[in-house]
Amino acid sequence: MTTLNEVAVGEGAISTLRRGLRLSPEFKVGLAGTLLLALVATAGRIVVPIAVQQTIDKGIGATGSADIGFIRNAVLLCAVAVGITAISAYAMNVRLYKTTETGLATLRVKAFRHVHDLSMLTQSGERRGALVSRVTGDVDQISQFMQWGGLMMVVSLGQLVVASVLMAVYSWQLTLLVWLTFLPLALALRWFQRLVSAAYMKVRERMGDLLAAVSESVVGAAVIRAYGSEDRTARRVDETVDATRRAQTKAQGLVALTFPSSELAAATATAGVVVVGTLLGIGGHLSAGKLIAFLFLVTLFVSPMQTATEVLNEAQNAIAGWRRVLGVLDTDPDVADPGDKGEVLPRGPIEVRFEDVGFAYPGGPPVLHEVNAAIAPRSRVAVVGETGSGKTTFAKLLTRLMDPASGQVLVDGVPLKDVRFSSLRERIVMVPQDGFLFDASLADNIRYGRLDATDEDLALALTELGLADWLDGLPRGLETPVGQRGESMSAGERQLVALARAYIADPDLLVLDEATSAVDPATEVRIQRALEGLTRGRTAISIAHRLSTAESADEVIVFDAGRIVQRGAHADLVAEPGVYADLHASWIAQRAL
Repeated sequence: MTTLNEVAVGEGAISTLRRGLRLSPEFKVGLAGTLLLALVATAGRIVVPIAVQQTIDKGIGATGSADIGFIRNAVLLCAVAVGITAISAYAMNVRLYKTTETGLATLRVKAFRHVHDLSMLTQSGERRGALVSRVTGDVDQISQFMQWGGLMMVVSLGQLVVASVLMAVYSWQLTLLVWLTFLPLALALRWFQRLVSAAYMKVRERMGDLLAAVSESVVGAAVIRAYGSEDRTARRVDETVDATRRAQTKAQGLVALTFPSSELAAATATAGVVVVGTLLGIGGHLSAGKLIAFLFLVTLFVSPMQTATEVLNEAQNAIAGWRRVLGVLDTDPDVADPGDKGEVLPRGPIEVRFEDVGFAYPGGPPVLHEVNAAIAPRSRVAVVGETGSGKTTFAKLLTRLMDPASGQVLVDGVPLKDVRFSSLRERIVMVPQDGFLFDASLADNIRYGRLDATDEDLALALTELGLADWLDGLPRGLETPVGQRGESMSAGERQLVALARAYIADPDLLVLDEATSAVDPATEVRIQRALEGLTRGRTAISIAHRLSTAESADEVIVFDAGRIVQRGAHADLVAEPGVYADLHASWIAQRAL
């Protein structure tokens, strides 16, 4: 089994950023225009310092007389420049927001679809809330950086370059002084970035844990209340909240160290410019206007250096999020679709063969040992055994929710690994135990079996399954909402919907992992009637938890400790000593109680 987030975590920040941007080519759309607007917005900020310098040096004479016309024109020029700067900044922001949201939508879709491509083993190795966090919270963090931190990074870099060039024009000596003052801080930030990156990776992990704990407590609210576990659940959530708080505090504490450093460098640079600039002015190398303008430019220069700490904060949080998203996308599916190279199975009755199949869950002992079985087309087979005997694993391998560790599974003589997923899901359908329903109408849930099915098709399917009376008894018929996870329906009704969904899909091979939950007698009759209609004329394999299913099957396969130990008709197996006879006797005794 592949573990998420093994590759991306070890990458450097720049490498992660490059890969993240490559995943969303929309970021590059209109980039040249956005950068041009950023250049205009940045260049507009140096107009005021230049106007101040020109006004002092030329608009005000040495004798104190003022050139009112020159000063008026300088002020008007500044007003126009500020207006153009504001408009450019607005247009740049709008373009950047649209581009980033489009790009991040693509990233969400890629991550979401890849999660569904991962095998059940990979998904089960990651807590559900943490997996959801990678597609939601982590991408949101990237969005925040791209729309604010990324913008600040572009503008600040341009502002830094423009301010440095103009400062050098006024006085290369003072420019060198300013750069030397900030050089130690710039070098320290590179080293500091590694510490902050690791800290924010922990933050994203703890946020995933928090989402998992909260979501589980909401979904399992009924069980928590039924067993009076509110305090225990609250403690668990409190622990994850506290762990998240500690991780955030540590990360923010590291970032906070940079603020006084940048303030100290800014104050030192300003003081140095005043002292050295005054000395240069006394020596006749710098005019008063240029010195004052230079101080304006130092402010423009210092501002990006100070915001660099905030940008660093957002960048490291975003890079940590990007690494977690890349950790999903870098994970190769254990159960891969052969795609166009795969086989397409023709419609018709399906024969199934298991050849020396073995399987073990990651880190555990083997659960299937050298399983060999052939199932004839159109036969109805019941698979029985004690809990943990391997019968459900048998079903998952047959539907290729997992691949065997050894041996192979064949359908109509074709190895299951070589069958296209589109053909496989059309020919073979599994009805799981829980009969999961989505928060939609009854019609929408049944239609998952065949998306182009009309309401008339759905009503006909329910009628053919003998469920017309049940449908008529629902308050809104096919438009009846089932609620989240089907909570508006009983366990038996959820099973009926799952059976109708499989029927409308019209598979050639049906795999039923029989529900273990008890239902009322009337619903039990409906389920049995629906099963009879569903399995008629097609190969059907039932993972039987109720041995009444085995009694009506054409053949029974008995599992024990991961091996097939018996096989034959119910009447034959129940008459001979063995695992099946013991299971049947135990089941009969339980029914008699």
